[in-house]
Amino acid sequence: MDERNPAMKALFSISFVTALVVLLGQSGSQIEARAQERYADLQNFTKVLNLVQQYYVEEVDTKKLIYGAIKGMLRELDPHTNFMPPDIFKDFESETSGEFGGLGIEISVQNGILTIISPIEDTPAWKAGIKAGDKVIAIDGKTTKGASLVEASQMMRGKRGSKVILKIVRDGEDKPRDIAIVRGSVKIRSVKYTDLSDGYAYVRITSFIENTAPDLQKVVAAHLAKNKKVEGLLIDLRRNPGGLLDQAVKVSDMFLKEGAIVSTIGRDKSNKEVSQATKRGKFTDFPLVILVDGYSASASEIVSGALQDNKRALIVGERTFGKGSVQSVVKLPDGSGLKLTVARYYTPKGVSIQAEGIKPDIVIDDVDPEAFSKAVIRSKGGRERDMVGHLQGDAEKKEAATGGKSDEEGLTAWWKDIGSKSDEALSPRDKLFKSDYQAYQAFSYLKAWHALKSLNK
Repeated sequence: MDERNPAMKALFSISFVTALVVLLGQSGSQIEARAQERYADLQNFTKVLNLVQQYYVEEVDTKKLIYGAIKGMLRELDPHTNFMPPDIFKDFESETSGEFGGLGIEISVQNGILTIISPIEDTPAWKAGIKAGDKVIAIDGKTTKGASLVEASQMMRGKRGSKVILKIVRDGEDKPRDIAIVRGSVKIRSVKYTDLSDGYAYVRITSFIENTAPDLQKVVAAHLAKNKKVEGLLIDLRRNPGGLLDQAVKVSDMFLKEGAIVSTIGRDKSNKEVSQATKRGKFTDFPLVILVDGYSASASEIVSGALQDNKRALIVGERTFGKGSVQSVVKLPDGSGLKLTVARYYTPKGVSIQAEGIKPDIVIDDVDPEAFSKAVIRSKGGRERDMVGHLQGDAEKKEAATGGKSDEEGLTAWWKDIGSKSDEALSPRDKLFKSDYQAYQAFSYLKAWHALKSLNK
């Protein structure tokens, strides 16, 4: 879901003005010719509908036919343009508020296959073990082949407390697996904070919904109030499928003193809208690292691109998803809705995100948690301090007096220590890094920021 925050009057105004400019640039004869052509096409549609209503072998549901025709028309466009019947549209509207009923997954159609972009954390799908990248080939025994996003959503709908079975194909596994999910109430907490001690903080943003920006501002402000000095902030946007454009702009604005955040260009290439930093950024003077992966999409990519192009943050992880299009949402008179792609996103440097994504400054590949938990630090060759009878160094004397350990010894001891403990016995920081290689490496780069910065002085 990646649409402009649906204050529809404003959207209609923009769309109307754009359309008016296009129309005024054409001659009267051109406009009339196009109108006649469109009228002729609609006559064909009306004729077919009338014939079906009068002569089809069985009674037909006219609304169902019209809805089907609209869906068929939109299939000729991009996969993010969709028509939603009233029941689906009602659920869609509630998703951006942060609380709704369902499974809690973001889905897309990739190469004709229904694919999980991300399970939303702490939702029924997430708890059932659904993972980003899972391909859904059947829902309750019915194939998803050829199904649109809306049709797939309808197949997964049901009463809270009822069960749905997704048959998924997962990379690295030979056979499909069935995963049963109990539909439930989905309440999204989009901002999650962990104090990493020593002035560092970790913030996970799971999606961009109505309250994401104010919630982020609260947790960062609280961290600032708790620490005399903030050494750095690690923001995790992995598996974040996106959300509301205005929230992405507000989040970016918090960390910028000035500069462009994102631009959008629609059909009329001369009509370019640019969102600028407001010069009211509250958090502009401490190191910032953004962690992304292949499932960081749309609004996540806007934030990453804005902070990267303005040289405010170091982007680490994997190349992002590459969804660089803007959708406007229109509520239709009967309660149904249209989500229509109306523009493309561009980073402050004018680079299109579409199908390309954001390339990280430093690539950190993901490592399987189980393999990571078994990793050990290789022992290195002997050093001077390992030789029998070596002349004791000043630092070594201090270590002997205080019982301290070298950095390497301390790291090894720390690693062995957290590896031997249950999650319940670990600190929030150690629990976070125990099985998350990317986050651990991202934190290492954040801690190195000050050392690298001092080299330029």
